[in-house]
Amino acid sequence: MDDIVRSALQWMGPLRRVKEFKARPVATQRSLLRRLLRRAVDTEWGRRFGFSEIAEASDVVQAYQERVPLHTYADIADDAERMRNGAADVMWPGTVTNFAVSSGTVSDGKVIPISDETIDHNRSFSVGTGLNYLKESLDPSFFGGSHLTLPGRVEEDPNYPGTKAGEISGILAENAPGFFRALFQAVPNEVTFLPSWEEKLQAVAERTVDKDIRLLVMVPTWALNLFDLLIDLHNERHGDTATTVGEVWPNLQVFISGGVALRSYRDLIEEKIGHDIDFVETYGASEGFFSFQDELDDPSMLLHLDNGVFYEFVPLDERGDDAPTRHTIADVEPGVRYSLHVTSCSGLWAYEVGDVLRFTQTFPHKITVAGRTSDMIDEYGEAIYGDEVRTALKAACEATGAHVSDYHVAPRPATNGTQPGHEWLVEFEHPPDALAAFERALDEHLQEVNRHYYIRREGDALDGPDVSALPEGTFYRWLQATNDDISGQTKVPRMSDTREVADGVLAAAERDR
Repeated sequence: MDDIVRSALQWMGPLRRVKEFKARPVATQRSLLRRLLRRAVDTEWGRRFGFSEIAEASDVVQAYQERVPLHTYADIADDAERMRNGAADVMWPGTVTNFAVSSGTVSDGKVIPISDETIDHNRSFSVGTGLNYLKESLDPSFFGGSHLTLPGRVEEDPNYPGTKAGEISGILAENAPGFFRALFQAVPNEVTFLPSWEEKLQAVAERTVDKDIRLLVMVPTWALNLFDLLIDLHNERHGDTATTVGEVWPNLQVFISGGVALRSYRDLIEEKIGHDIDFVETYGASEGFFSFQDELDDPSMLLHLDNGVFYEFVPLDERGDDAPTRHTIADVEPGVRYSLHVTSCSGLWAYEVGDVLRFTQTFPHKITVAGRTSDMIDEYGEAIYGDEVRTALKAACEATGAHVSDYHVAPRPATNGTQPGHEWLVEFEHPPDALAAFERALDEHLQEVNRHYYIRREGDALDGPDVSALPEGTFYRWLQATNDDISGQTKVPRMSDTREVADGVLAAAERDR
């Protein structure tokens, strides 16, 4: 009977597309690329690169890769700005009115155009993720209550009349299916889009504390903030002594996660909830929604091959080469680290997303996110880049009179009592008079230059920097212990999304004390 139900569900809308691209993955991607090219023939980019000829080539992928080079944000920044100012038919037909903010402020930062077609595809992706969960769990009881989402903000910008900008989750929430908002949405958008994070959390908790919440869709860091507030409010309102979310929402069934790696938070979330629930991880970015966990017992995610995105994969060790190999899903190999490039129905053409993927298997194609291509930390959705770290250190030194000789920045996981944050391991040539002032200066600068960091600090989803002052020579002794030969090319990693370097350096420092 279960197999019959699963088979029937596979023919429902979004899941039928999943079934079809799993059966014909290479042909699906090739056909999608041809459609994207034909759609954009009369755009500026279409004329520039000859999309009309590429689209009719017998081998459309080969022709595309020969004619269209790989691109970074620097290559599209001017055109994206023109699109924000209302220019039509630039990278994609017509005008674009929604823009996803990847860094900086709404008015000044890295923005990605989001077309109506992309919104439609992302909406279908979200519905498909829910239907797939139903197929896997065969437990429809989550339809019997309310669903709570906690998206980021999206707002109108007076500097660009007629446009909106914000986090991609906010854009998707604003364009959620009507049936979902009518039947399941626990909190209206006017509440989840409140500009003050504290006000927003309080309002969400007040509106949901006595509701039958069955499904959560949110970034894990933000969920933990909400949980603590929710438990306190429940106890205050009912004179209870609840200690877990499960006592407030006893029918909570599934947590759909996105935005940051679930692995950093899953154990703590389970502890806070207090009873077993299902977890479904998704992977998306401003540039598109790419994959979802299609099997509950497999943490890797199925790459969605028919969601308005054509994928290319450059081996990480070839990134930066003059002519790197551009793989497609036809010839990727499990275990290899690839830099992800996408061509999308928002007018991104062979665009580098900045993420590193590894395939756990092919046919069907499943991935894990292995990190970022650049010098950065994005473990908690903060997306701090190496240049931001360097300028923050300079600002802190100028503010406190300190001088830094060497450093490393690593994530510090959340505990049951603290939010996650960053540990800065620093060797000072001249230490500051007060370490707290140095930490405060780091924090203030990062909030000024990085929108994601600011939002998470504002929302108390991220603690401020913790600076550990190391004895002189600690980094060098760690390098000696971890490298056979030390040369001018042997350098301390400045940043890492893991604790491997940080824990090793701290152990070296402890041995010296």
